[in-house]
Amino acid sequence: MIDEDGYFGERVAERYDHSTGTEFQQDVIEQTADLLAELASGGPALELGIGTGRIALPLAHRGVPVHGIDMSRAMVSRMRTKPGGEGIGVSIGDFATTTVDTKEDGPFSLAYLVFNTIMNLTTQEAQVACFRNVAEHLAPGGCFVIETMVPELRKIPLGQNIVPFHTSPTGWAYTVYDTVTQDATCHYITIGEDGRGEARTTPFRYVWPAELDLMAQLAGLRLRDRWDGWTRIPFTENSRQHVSVWEKPIS
Repeated sequence: MIDEDGYFGERVAERYDHSTGTEFQQDVIEQTADLLAELASGGPALELGIGTGRIALPLAHRGVPVHGIDMSRAMVSRMRTKPGGEGIGVSIGDFATTTVDTKEDGPFSLAYLVFNTIMNLTTQEAQVACFRNVAEHLAPGGCFVIETMVPELRKIPLGQNIVPFHTSPTGWAYTVYDTVTQDATCHYITIGEDGRGEARTTPFRYVWPAELDLMAQLAGLRLRDRWDGWTRIPFTENSRQHVSVWEKPIS
């Protein structure tokens, strides 16, 4: 059930930081923050979907001024309880359209979206609007970074549209794909201690690297780098994810 916090209300926020994915491992967080700090080049950074501050806080600890945009007050309130969380400015709203006063907080040297967050925008129009919104916030020479998955269509058997990605005694999760609309709706089933199941559904729109490049071009940005991950491993046809960097031309 969605509310003013979208699909990331209090029930998601309270367990978000307890996730066991590789993105939450400390060494991965450090690698991510190190690379983003390098790309910021001493200037301020804008995080779209700042959430509980998983990346924003270590980036701020590296001396990078960070401002965030997020629709979920529940997620942001979790960040506020962490050391340094009160010092990070946040604009509440949809990061495809919400603007930040660049006279006060910008223009930004860096804007970034991590952990598949671009897919939270469930239409192509919204994803294009996000690129244009970022371009308006970036200083000339500034960078826009996206970390997201490569669509896993190779995993879909002929005649099927479901890909499971988690199974355990206490729950399971799977994605239902629509290859016409590029919808990738994730379904999560959790079994509580009382044996009762809880179901949650979150819609996403998967997007191809080349499609993102076109969105960047429409916003006046150009591709600078694309890697398999935060360690700058080269991106190949077998990569399951990518970290892409687009740059706003200086002139």
